[in-house]
Amino acid sequence: MNIQDKFTEAGFQVSSKSQNPENYDSDILQFLKENYPQTIRGNEIKWDELKSALGLPIDEKVNGYGLNFVGRNVANAKYKQKTTKELKYLGSVNPKLKVGSLKMEDGENLNFSNFQLPTSNLLLKGDNLDCLKILKSYYSGKIKCIYIDPPYNTAGDQFIYPDKFDKEEAEVLGLANISDADFDRMQFSFQTKKSHNGWLSFMYPRLMLARDLLAKDGVIFISIDDNEQANLKLLCDEIFGEENFVETFINRSNPRGNQAKKYTASEHEYILSYAKNINLIVALGEVKDEMEFDKEDENGKYIEIGLRKRGAGASRKDAPNQYYPIYFSMETNEISTIKFENAVEILPKLSDGSDGRWRWSFKSVEENKNLLLVRLVKRNGIREYDIFEKKYFTGDQIKKEKSIIYDKGVNNENATEELTELFDGKKLFDFPKPVYTIKKLLKLSTYKNSLILDFFAGSGTTGHAVMQLNAEDGGNRKFILCQIDEPIHESKPAYQFCIENNLPPVISSITIERLKRAGEKIEDERKKKEVGSWKFEENDTSSSNFQLQSSNSFMVFDLVDAPKLEIDENGQIAMQNTDNDPLSRIYNMIFSVGIDNPTATPECVLENCLYKIGNNYYITNSEELDKSENKHFLSEAIKNGKVFIDGWTASINTTLQNYKEDVKIVF
Repeated sequence: MNIQDKFTEAGFQVSSKSQNPENYDSDILQFLKENYPQTIRGNEIKWDELKSALGLPIDEKVNGYGLNFVGRNVANAKYKQKTTKELKYLGSVNPKLKVGSLKMEDGENLNFSNFQLPTSNLLLKGDNLDCLKILKSYYSGKIKCIYIDPPYNTAGDQFIYPDKFDKEEAEVLGLANISDADFDRMQFSFQTKKSHNGWLSFMYPRLMLARDLLAKDGVIFISIDDNEQANLKLLCDEIFGEENFVETFINRSNPRGNQAKKYTASEHEYILSYAKNINLIVALGEVKDEMEFDKEDENGKYIEIGLRKRGAGASRKDAPNQYYPIYFSMETNEISTIKFENAVEILPKLSDGSDGRWRWSFKSVEENKNLLLVRLVKRNGIREYDIFEKKYFTGDQIKKEKSIIYDKGVNNENATEELTELFDGKKLFDFPKPVYTIKKLLKLSTYKNSLILDFFAGSGTTGHAVMQLNAEDGGNRKFILCQIDEPIHESKPAYQFCIENNLPPVISSITIERLKRAGEKIEDERKKKEVGSWKFEENDTSSSNFQLQSSNSFMVFDLVDAPKLEIDENGQIAMQNTDNDPLSRIYNMIFSVGIDNPTATPECVLENCLYKIGNNYYITNSEELDKSENKHFLSEAIKNGKVFIDGWTASINTTLQNYKEDVKIVF
């Protein structure tokens, strides 16, 4: 019996990372279309695909590659496999305030009791397969846009990612009955970049998880070249559903042409795009009038526009017929131009209190009352009712993007220049993507408050693009980046840069440093444009200034081995790898439970033990609550909200026994 079983037998509620319950309300076919599109083709079920999705054995003897690539069952099993990693919190960074610098080598953490850093941005260091699985509990169905630039299938010898396939792995994945011949073929596929089968097996589970994370109206963009473009298209047709294909954009990324090719000088690469549900997205393009449709109801996305006329011609004398009372009932939400019982009278007033006018005529208000809403606003220190039009989003507001992207800013030379400029003239990265390109894709597919994910972050271009676009249009987009700790060769300038700056010589160090420098540059440019409405003093952490600057800050987590249950020399169950610091243990629970936003700042109730977000309480080192002076903390938490306890640091003590029906143990 393991420790999880002990808690279950003792009557506790237990949850683990492998549990991710979802509720669906649809018939079987619709459920399969939405969640397992690879099992459906033309409204017919592909039985081998369905068996694979259910984890049932299918014939692994396949020829060639494509939809029937060698290693398909392995890739599907890796998608379903529970991660053996958890997160270690390394710190938070605010580029402008220059606080929260990471101590990467010893992993020291910032203490939230000393300093709070609001942010909604994340950077996870480690294999993105594990990162995506950890993100899934909270972020499933929440990502509006995913952009990735995965490693291409080139002449390189090995993957930098630790995907493997050996006899031990086959047993773990439940694939021990594979023939020796097929096993040898798959083992080779996972050992070389020269294998199409290996590349597809590498991409398959990551794209499956990406699909899970996309919002219903989300879009994914994937940069790719000719080596795998055709195969990636087939793979994405299967994973996202061929009916959800949007476009293969031709990106003129190298105007000088790739002279390395033998017969032609190739100027382009591809950007494949797919929707989570093609019926729920609008045309990809820039909104003509730059209105932000950030609200949604059963009729679609909309923006609130004040019914009061603003600007020139807004006074009553400019249009006397459009000055009239509109009546509103707080109880029934009824709106009318005709007075009725218990109604509030609302008149169009200008900011100086003088008579204004409505944008609509008397008749238009009566005919379109369903498009109006009333709410309280604060004007000149006084709360009063105001009326807003719900302007719905249609394709008419979109200037559709053309399939060939040849803007000046999308070429790779620009990307190298902008990154070199950030690093004081040092060329640290060979093939960065241009900020302009990613920014363009974000303009096509996101709103100002959207969440963006890049799980092949590289130098951090996507995070840079999010910050830059926010600075340009006043948005509040958030980014999540994942980057493996790929070692930098000693011959590279980036290696010397890391050594000189006391950073680990891995790509993620460049990612973090690029985000810090880009954020500082953006904040400096913003400060230069200030006209006196507000100003920042250096290192001013007052709440008003601090909140305004937090959009460029980010939290950094590292992947570490999760605790394990092992049998010691005496035959007793022992827990290994439980040395993660208390705050990291709290964050792992937050990610695992999936109720609260992982970027929220936990409030410390009892140091190194009890933290809360809203009415949810998270406990690690629960033995602290068995002390007489601390016992009241648990009872108060249970009385005020939900309580989750870290099972890896918990013991079935007297205090917990008394509250086992009121807490949930989390592994």
